[in-house]
Amino acid sequence: MQRQFGRRFASAAVAGVWLYHGAWCKLLGGCPEQVDVVASVPWLRGNRAKPVLLAIGVVETALAVWVASGRRPRVAAAVGTALVTGMNAGGLTFGRHQIPAPKTMLAENAAFLALAWLAAEEDARA
Repeated sequence: MQRQFGRRFASAAVAGVWLYHGAWCKLLGGCPEQVDVVASVPWLRGNRAKPVLLAIGVVETALAVWVASGRRPRVAAAVGTALVTGMNAGGLTFGRHQIPAPKTMLAENAAFLALAWLAAEEDARA
């Protein structure tokens, strides 16, 4: 059993990041500045930003469950990569003034995606 835990540790870490950002930051409002980034998108201003942020939170939380399940790990990593890439592109295009350290954000997300793909490959080989 201990070997199983160690093998899935990277996946657990990836799932934890998705859960934190989805459930805590977006669904529970733990990171209120994120709604400002979403509201920077011209067609999401006003009352549209919050529901979109909540929808993203649902997707991120579902992705956490998916990664934790170990099912189709490469597809989960690809979906996560698309989601992070899209959010980074949107945030930098429309909400750059809301992001205090854009280069740091990109470096952190690149490291996170590297871990996500490492976890996916480990899970796929199991």
